[in-house]
Order: sequence, then structure tokens, then C-alpha cells
Amino acid sequence: MSIWVCGEVLIDELPSGAVVGGGPANTAKALARLGHSVSFIDGISTDAYGVKARAELIADGVDLSLSHASDLPTAVAVVTLAADGGASYVFKLDKTATFDFKSDWLPDPSRLKPQVLHIGTLATLVQPGADVLFDWAIACAEFAPIVFDPNIRPQVMSDREKYVAVVEKWVSISSVVKLSDDDCEWLYPGQSAESIAARWLQGGVALVVVTRGADGLVGYTSDGVVEVGGQKISVVDTVGAGDTVGAIVVQGLIADGLMNLRGDVLKDVLHRAAVAAAITCSRAGAQPPYAHEIRERLGN
Repeated sequence: MSIWVCGEVLIDELPSGAVVGGGPANTAKALARLGHSVSFIDGISTDAYGVKARAELIADGVDLSLSHASDLPTAVAVVTLAADGGASYVFKLDKTATFDFKSDWLPDPSRLKPQVLHIGTLATLVQPGADVLFDWAIACAEFAPIVFDPNIRPQVMSDREKYVAVVEKWVSISSVVKLSDDDCEWLYPGQSAESIAARWLQGGVALVVVTRGADGLVGYTSDGVVEVGGQKISVVDTVGAGDTVGAIVVQGLIADGLMNLRGDVLKDVLHRAAVAAAITCSRAGAQPPYAHEIRERLGN
């Protein structure tokens, strides 16, 4: 059994050069660096960018046997970095291998029985593949909890009402939702993260985790609210920080069990996530920490 991470691996064209990116790919990389058996599920191009992406994921220990080789080109995100290290993106996604999700190659959850499915970012939004993934995810949910990270990208869909409908649809089949305070504000202007989480919890989600940048993280469950502060660190950029948090949440889910992620157990997971995200922010691009780096930072 392994963790399944589904979504895009693409190329981030940073001011410093082209690097492998995509929220789900970053999460898969983070989980592998933490020592987990993780299978990444996406269409990966045979072009030069696809070869680069495949090589990097394999080098980090990510299993690509469930991914699909395609002669379509790799999707690209042109990244601009602000003075504070924050990233903005312009995407080139149409007719790419990255979003060529089809039922005839997606893995069978009833046969392979994953431990958990982490899914999100653009793969749950870009059509026609997103509809295929949703039907497939419903089948996966019979065997494994779903961790959903919407990772909002208004540059791809600026229509807020349509975007909210997509997010709410995925939330309805998810056990855990992880998103940022910026995601909350864009999706639901004027609504508090607490009120958004309360609605989702009432609808059947077990845990909502909201990242708040330098202000840390907050987790919402039916038992109440758990907050942890951010870590002081010299920020190079924030690329991949939220994806690193997602990996730590998945790790906590596997180690402790979904219904035990509350109270002090959840606080420990969120603290670990804050530490891991800070390490990611301390270096350029999506370079999540290895397990030993987190242990060293935690002093154990």
C-alpha cells in the first residue's frame, strides 16, 4: 500500500531558470523525502521538460509506475516573485500531457487500495480531465480518505462563482481540506476561515487546515480549534510551502489516524508542518525538507 498523490507536475519558469513544480508534485516529493512510499499520478510528457520532471521525481524516491507517458507537451507556469518572496503565476495548460487524465489509464483503487489520496490544485479544475478525476476520486474514497488542497489559481479561472462550485464539489467527498487564508479570502470574501471550516465540518469533512503564512496554521475539527505560530526564518521564496504542509498533514493522518487528528495530536502535527514549511521557504523553489532536517529543527 502506498500514498497516492494525484495532480499536475509542470515546469515553473522562475527568474533563475526552469524548475520542476506543480502543487501535487511538490507534495509527492515532500512525502518521499519524509520517507514515505508515495505514488504520483499524472500524465508526464516525453518532451525535455517531462524527462526533467520524471528524473527529479524518481531521484527523490517518488514512484511513477501509476503515471501515464504522453507525447503531448508539458504544462508550464511562468513564475514572478515579489519583493517579499511571494509567487504569482501565468499558466500554459491547453492540450498538455499534464492534464490528459483519462479513465483508461488511471489506477484501480479497488485493486491497489491506497492508504490515502491527496489531490488538488489545477488538476481538479482544468477540463475535461477534472471531471474524469472527480468520478475516479469517488471510487477512491471507498477505500481511502481524500485530502483535498484547492490551491486557488484565479489566473486560470477568474469566475469566482464557478471556482467556488468546483471547490465545494471536491470538499463534499473529502475527509481533509487544506487551504490558505488567501484561498479563503478569494473564494469567500468577507467570511472568516472559522465560519467556512464550520460549514465544511458540518457537511462531513473531519479536518480543515488553514495556512496563514508567517502567522502559522490553524486546524478546525468538531472538537474545536487548534492554532500554532509561524517559525522565524529568512524567507527566500514561498514556492512549495503550502504543499509541504499538505505532506505533513498526510503523514499525520497515516501515523495517528484521521479521527485522532485533534487536540494535542493535531497541535503536534501542525507545529511540525510549520517547521517543515519554514525550511522550504528558506531555499529557492519547491525544495521541501528531508525527515532528518525536520528532526534537527525540532531538536529530536
